[in-house]
Amino acid sequence: MAGEAERIRDLYERHARAWDKDRSRSLFEKAWLDKFLSLMPPDPRVLDIGCGSGEPIGQYLIQQGCKITGVDSAPSLIDLCRQRFPRQSWMVGDMRELSLGDHFDGILAWDSFFHLIPEDQQNMFSVFSRHARPSTALMFTSGSTHGEVIGDYRGEPLYHASMDESEFRSLLNDINFDVVEHVVEDPNCTNHTIWLAQRR
Repeated sequence: MAGEAERIRDLYERHARAWDKDRSRSLFEKAWLDKFLSLMPPDPRVLDIGCGSGEPIGQYLIQQGCKITGVDSAPSLIDLCRQRFPRQSWMVGDMRELSLGDHFDGILAWDSFFHLIPEDQQNMFSVFSRHARPSTALMFTSGSTHGEVIGDYRGEPLYHASMDESEFRSLLNDINFDVVEHVVEDPNCTNHTIWLAQRR
């Protein structure tokens, strides 16, 4: 399945406009975004890893006073971000290699790094760590159990993977993050499995 994981960038690039159109703007994530915001100081700097087209999550965070640095591997999605929110910082990049030499009040990886193979997901915790300062908030989504799944987007295979809960907890602890809240398949958030943590 690793080959399908490597095709994710190309899939999102080819379908960027369609994905942007399909992406719900209902902001079902709002309650979790508000919890994320509550852990940060006013006017926080947020690193959005796998930012997509910037709507609706980036838009909502900007409206709440956040200064966004968004990273996505699909150039066409980053182009949409730059058109919509030109005062923010947007860049094309591979999240696995991210090293900005900067630290943020919040790090977000919503529906993004679960497209990586489990080994690469493990390595993402080093990425989180080198962009965090004391008290940085971290929020990400994952699968509910360890495994790999091939979904479908517009007739093409769409790779997802996850580690299990104990692995995530151990990795967070290794980089000095405490779990603030964790919900498996939250029925109030379209059954997303969500992690919210904060650095000690």
